[in-house]
Amino acid sequence: MGTDMTDKKILVIGSGVSGVGAVDLLEKAGTAPVLYDSNDRLTEAQVRERLPRGSRTRIILGELPEEIKKETELVILSPGVPVDLPLVEDMRRNGARIWGEVELAFHFGKGRVAAITGTNGKTTTTTLVGEILKSWFPEVFVVGNIGRAYTEEALQMTEKSVTAAEISSFQLETIESFRPKVSAILNITPDHLDRHHTMECYIRTKELIAKNQDETDTCVLNYDDEETRSFGERVKASVLYFSREHILDQGVFLDGTAIVYCDDAIRTKICDVSELKLLGVHNYENVMAAIAIGAAMGVPLPNIRRTVVNFTAVEHRIEFVAEKRGVAYYNDSKGTNTDASIKAVQAMNRPTILIGGGYDKHVSFDDWIESFGDKVKWLVLLGQTAGQIAETARRHGFTNLVFAESLEEAVRICEEKAQAGDAVLLSPACASWGMFDNYEQRGNLFKKYVRELSD
Repeated sequence: MGTDMTDKKILVIGSGVSGVGAVDLLEKAGTAPVLYDSNDRLTEAQVRERLPRGSRTRIILGELPEEIKKETELVILSPGVPVDLPLVEDMRRNGARIWGEVELAFHFGKGRVAAITGTNGKTTTTTLVGEILKSWFPEVFVVGNIGRAYTEEALQMTEKSVTAAEISSFQLETIESFRPKVSAILNITPDHLDRHHTMECYIRTKELIAKNQDETDTCVLNYDDEETRSFGERVKASVLYFSREHILDQGVFLDGTAIVYCDDAIRTKICDVSELKLLGVHNYENVMAAIAIGAAMGVPLPNIRRTVVNFTAVEHRIEFVAEKRGVAYYNDSKGTNTDASIKAVQAMNRPTILIGGGYDKHVSFDDWIESFGDKVKWLVLLGQTAGQIAETARRHGFTNLVFAESLEEAVRICEEKAQAGDAVLLSPACASWGMFDNYEQRGNLFKKYVRELSD
């Protein structure tokens, strides 16, 4: 499908940020798509308000008319819309192509792309890669769940631009020709099984990031993760591994406390972990991945070193908020699954009171509770999963549990329970939906309530 889509019958499904971004891009490219949302509680005026001023896009809410189903040639799905939805399956059978936001943006975008996926660490790694690229290239875009949508930036890209793109598994389900110069899979642990159903399906979806690459491209993989290491043997791209546990002949690894880049047996020490401003061993992995990606994109090692040692944490990811009466408060609202939250708990270097719970993604909490060791003193629970987590905790012999009706109440409980020298950590191990719009809102409210505590 060439870049000229002016005569194509295009349907955008979903009127959230991603859907609106797709409509905007398509209109700027000279097409008039139809925007559809199955939520019949929305009004056309509400949806129209989200669209760019003067938009000519037709809006359909509730039931999709048969003739639209039949005549649609290209469907653009928002990441939150499952690809196996009967409506989508119907249109696929009618011959429509199914694209997501990433495929659409890549179709119009130019230049080289470094694409980063993985269950955890995507945001920190993508942000750091963006900074590494900015230290060397004049024209850099950083897109994904971290600021601007890929579709918003695509038309500004040129042959000279380089892009760091954070890509979720949902977005990978719908790629066709998407081909990054450098791809990276940071790790694979159970998440979103409500959507992908099986772990095998989730793994295969992540691996699609490299499906169109060849040996002239690079795939950066975690050597310590069994799934990603074995993928390295099957992928067509040249593989560059990073490892916290092994010394590598080629790639980035941890040698004692030194982060080393090895290329054709030439070892270069990038930095010592003591020079990093990021907390926690999982962040050493994020840093090593970013070094590998930066080097594969052609950034000189001195630039990479300078960027890495000056880089500070991403908002909502083990973010230090304040110290109140000798208690350190950390916001890890981005810990939306158990594996991310385990890493946050492990990064704490003092006795910790943990706030957890939220939306139910149908995962087990056993490993999370097991990771507490002697570190977690109290667990304050809220949201849909509070009961399930409490039951799991008791089964593992952890009984210091308190239930809170709201995040504000949870912060007050933590203040009462904490002593000088303790940490309070918001790392819910669950998504924010149901109580909050998104993890950012949850994290910002946590910071507000903490700052309001008396000194």
